[in-house]
Amino acid sequence: MNYEGVLTKMQTENGSPIQYYLLFKHDFINVNQLLDKKVSISFQRYQCLNCGLQKKVYRQGFCYDCFFEIPQAAAWIISPEKSKAHLGIEDRDLAYEEKVQLQPHVVYLANSSSVKVGVTRKTQIPTRWIDQGAHEAIEIVEVPNRYLAGITEIALKDFVSDKTNWRAMLKNDIKDEDLVAWRNKLKQYIPAEAAEYYLENNLETNLQFPVIKYPEKPKSLNLLKTPFYEGILKGIKGQYLIFEDDTVFNVRSNEGSVVSITVN
Repeated sequence: MNYEGVLTKMQTENGSPIQYYLLFKHDFINVNQLLDKKVSISFQRYQCLNCGLQKKVYRQGFCYDCFFEIPQAAAWIISPEKSKAHLGIEDRDLAYEEKVQLQPHVVYLANSSSVKVGVTRKTQIPTRWIDQGAHEAIEIVEVPNRYLAGITEIALKDFVSDKTNWRAMLKNDIKDEDLVAWRNKLKQYIPAEAAEYYLENNLETNLQFPVIKYPEKPKSLNLLKTPFYEGILKGIKGQYLIFEDDTVFNVRSNEGSVVSITVN
């Protein structure tokens, strides 16, 4: 079977195991059904996820012009502490910023390569944890806007990482952690503005990824250097496809690439 379209991050459905889907304009793939099958990926061209033009992708699936113009790529997306909609201050598009920033956000701990702190909208749980390849996670605070979540994350970054080691995550070289104990230990460092939103009775969430074989020495597939690749799919974790020869393909970092995918 052959599929062609613009890559966007895989959509997920939590379950045992998690179900993964690649969505194209006129078709979709349940990626779990490709496990143990030969899959080829052929790079065709770029297409900006915003303007739809065949322009080289700069970041986050957007061309250079769109990345520096649209609100979906503003600095507060990556750095939530830069959010200003709660003050009525516009960055690029106040209506969009109010819609996204002025809704419940969660600061969480996730164990993907080691314990890390992160921020997401409440509606993105557990999707955000799945995308990061976390096999366990727990909420610390639930606040009414993105700014409060951002300053809480900044405060906690002094005591726990905010990064994921993608190689360790993919190798599944991870030890179980008591995230309830971690949450309780970090409570004292929550900023005063967010202290009342601390969550003290919730339990950690455990996630199961569809992986038959983890890579021993993961090597990342670069579509510009290797525009055609073929291999046996052995797993899906985070936003990565894992192949039998230890090649791994990060779907999310290749958003905006038009590809042809063939399944044998």
